[in-house]
Parts: sequence; C-alpha cells; structure tokens
Amino acid sequence: MPVLSIDEPGLARLVDAFYARVRADAELGPIFNDAVHDWPEHLDKLSAFWSSVMLTSGRYKGQPVPAHIKHRDRINPALFERWLALWAETTSELMAPEAAAALQAKAARIAESLKLAMFFRLDGQPAPKPSSQPASSTAAATDHA
Repeated sequence: MPVLSIDEPGLARLVDAFYARVRADAELGPIFNDAVHDWPEHLDKLSAFWSSVMLTSGRYKGQPVPAHIKHRDRINPALFERWLALWAETTSELMAPEAAAALQAKAARIAESLKLAMFFRLDGQPAPKPSSQPASSTAAATDHA
C-alpha cells in the first residue's frame, strides 16, 4: 500500500482504515458500533477532527469531551490504550515513519486529555459517573472523535 501523507486525502484514508479496525476490534467495536449510527457521517467528522489537529484547518466543529463523557459508563481508561495501540499499528503501516510518529504523539496527548476529563478531578477523587440518560440521547453519540 502506498505511503499516505498528512494532507486531507491521506488523513481521510487513514481515518477510514483505522476505524474499520476499531469497528472489528473485540473490545472497542461494540462500544463504537452501539454509539455511532451513521458511519459515513462520523468518518467525515473524524477526518475533519484530524485535519484540524494536524493541518490546523479548523474544519472540526464538535466537542470531543462531552461526546465521550456520554459513554463513560462503557469506557474505562484501559480502553484508551487499546485505541492507541490500534492507532499506532495503523499509522505505522500507512504513513511514513515521521508522519506516523507525529500522529501517534498527537493521539497520545489527546487520549491523556480525554482520560483526565472523563475520569479524574483536581481534588483527587474519581469523576462521578454520568446519570442514566434516556435511550433517545444516544442519537447524539455520533459527535465524538
């Protein structure tokens, strides 16, 4: 497979390949497949996210922290490590080494920020679990990155 670049087409192909692996993953797949109801739309949003992060395009307009917090009852900090491992595998296969390293470093910082926002408070106490939401609230789940 040709080496992808950190540009709009390369990031879109990377996101598509990565989330195909996420969807098939035994640990991550059930969570993502239950939360995302329109994969083409979600992949476009994720491509916009990575475009904004890596190319400073400003295309992403979502809010990753609230989108992930909605699913805190199904997510634990260890799942971030699984996500990062799949990301490292995919970026290493599809990108030049320097590009893969840059994407992996950025993903690690993003994952750490999300974990802190979702599971930890400044007073050292774990963040409270979200209250149960009605089933209709899961329709907005496609906003996470």
